[in-house]
Amino acid sequence: MSRHAPIAIPADVRGRLKALHWQPRRALGGHGIGQHASRSRGAGLEFAQYRAYEPGDELRQIDWKLYARSDRFFVRDSERESPVTAWILIDATASAGQSDRARPDWSRLDHACATAACLVELALQQGDRFGAIAINGDGVQLVPAGSGLRQRDRVHLLLRQLRATGAWPPVSRLHPVWERVQAGDLLIALGDGFDEDGIVLLERLSAARREVALLQLLTAEERDFPFRDGHRFRDPETGAELLGDGRAIRDGYLARFAAAQDALRARLRSSGIAYAAGYLDQPLDAPLRTLFAAGATA
Repeated sequence: MSRHAPIAIPADVRGRLKALHWQPRRALGGHGIGQHASRSRGAGLEFAQYRAYEPGDELRQIDWKLYARSDRFFVRDSERESPVTAWILIDATASAGQSDRARPDWSRLDHACATAACLVELALQQGDRFGAIAINGDGVQLVPAGSGLRQRDRVHLLLRQLRATGAWPPVSRLHPVWERVQAGDLLIALGDGFDEDGIVLLERLSAARREVALLQLLTAEERDFPFRDGHRFRDPETGAELLGDGRAIRDGYLARFAAAQDALRARLRSSGIAYAAGYLDQPLDAPLRTLFAAGATA
């Protein structure tokens, strides 16, 4: 995907997004009209309680029948349907530049950015606020939370400018994440899930009452290990290399990879972090349907 082209979403994927809906377990919502129940009071759909009239309250909220009985003004308060604030966190470290030989022009970062564009559309159709955070060797790049079509343009601009570079930064450089992502916010992380410091960040955010989900994006080659002959394997972040015969090491690799994935899922589950895996040779919305389709459990 060209880093300067608009973030395009295939028509079939865009159509399926309309059936998805996130319902955070912790997010309480802010002021406004969205699709999530809020603990804030106001004019809404479900009656919550009566309270005494205060200057500035709308006259239509006054219960006139109750006034006729009590000779006092009372206002009907309701639970308001309010938007949450959703954050999209993108791992743009050097490993995000990895692609499959079958499609060398489509990297993990391309897939992550296109998935992020899908999440933006979900936020728009639900009336939610949303922001974006990208992390790579340069540190943290951030689009503050907002709403509407102009906010979508801001996020897309960040996505188009991203480059896969460097390694996960030290904790001391991640303070912008803690400054922006508030308790009750929803954070959806997109990345390979291989950086220990990245998983620790998600665990700490979840422990601090942020609603957290990891969409692990993997190449088809990481899943299938199709190599048959001599091959040089290189870590894009550390530069470490391994020479090996693909056919000889395939079974051992697949066993270790499956064990590592099982351990990651168990670790995330114990921290209350939702999880889904997506692959570069699958539709963008495949992991989104795992997390956000009606009745889905992660």
